[in-house]
Amino acid sequence: MSSQPFADFLPDAQTRFAEFWAAVPHDAHIVVFCHFDADGLAAGALFGRLLPHMGYTDVHVEPSGKGENAFTDAARKRIGALKPDALVVTDLGVSSQGVLPHVPTLYVDHHLPTGEPSDATVITGYGVDPIPNSAWLAHELFRPFVDEETHAAVDWVAAVGTLSDLGDKAPWPPLAATKKRFTTKWLKEAVVLCNAARRAPAFDAATPLRILMTAEHPRAFGDESVEGTDRLARYRKQVNTAVRKARRVAPTFSETRPVALLEIDSPCQIHPLIAQQWRGRLPTYAVIAANRGYMPGVIAFSSRTKIPGFSLPEMYRTVDLGAELNAQFGNGHDQASGGHLPPEAFERLLAGLGFERERDAN
Repeated sequence: MSSQPFADFLPDAQTRFAEFWAAVPHDAHIVVFCHFDADGLAAGALFGRLLPHMGYTDVHVEPSGKGENAFTDAARKRIGALKPDALVVTDLGVSSQGVLPHVPTLYVDHHLPTGEPSDATVITGYGVDPIPNSAWLAHELFRPFVDEETHAAVDWVAAVGTLSDLGDKAPWPPLAATKKRFTTKWLKEAVVLCNAARRAPAFDAATPLRILMTAEHPRAFGDESVEGTDRLARYRKQVNTAVRKARRVAPTFSETRPVALLEIDSPCQIHPLIAQQWRGRLPTYAVIAANRGYMPGVIAFSSRTKIPGFSLPEMYRTVDLGAELNAQFGNGHDQASGGHLPPEAFERLLAGLGFERERDAN
């Protein structure tokens, strides 16, 4: 099945975006629930910065928590306590379960959906050509509804999310001009520091979000006079040290599938980085990096692949751990997925993927 060109997809998406906001009073308390990585924070910051220019006076941006799945009772309780009159969920996936079913909700996302909630507006770039990351998509949705100067002022925020998710050759049309205007150096520096903040043991999504929400230029991430930049520099050092150590780990291989496994033990969220690095070294494998030190009692894992036509979510769906556990892994993109599982459940997942594991004699 051919993908819909982005240029054909966008006008209808902007129409649905406009219809959603037409039903939301300007004095409504709006909560923007966004993922904690650079793309999610950038998307959240775009809503936080641009909704006031559409007349909305009460906007709160809330990043997801460490290891948090947006579609769990714990997440619903946390976001529900903020008492939103309207909710935006961005870069956290789309599920038929929804977050707060009785609150008007707009989803802006690009991951493989696992269903669509009723009574919600869903704008997903999944299946579009090219697939836009969440910050890119949010940026384009706002284009007709704010003046050109205001929109251009946050080009760099969208670029941070786009560079983080899609890399230096991302097919986002404004990227080249944005890199020239704000300089590639500072945009990439912002990406690294945004991601270091959530990868470090402190798990500090608030600091980069505040800078994305308030700064006029990505150079603010390196400005010592800006509150929190000293912490960002410290987080970067911690993550770099952890990555150097994890690089020494050797992979093991599935007996039945083209899947490689790297097992690390770090308080830093470096498993996505390790999976990405080994993806290039093992181009004919799906690479899983599993981290038992990131969260107590949980194996956090990320997977990456560059095998043409290979879908990581489809690979994970071949292993059934039961509905409750299935919801905790296997979402994301065709070439980037992962999850969080208790150790025993993770061992069952590995067994289903063809890994022969040594068992205790007892």
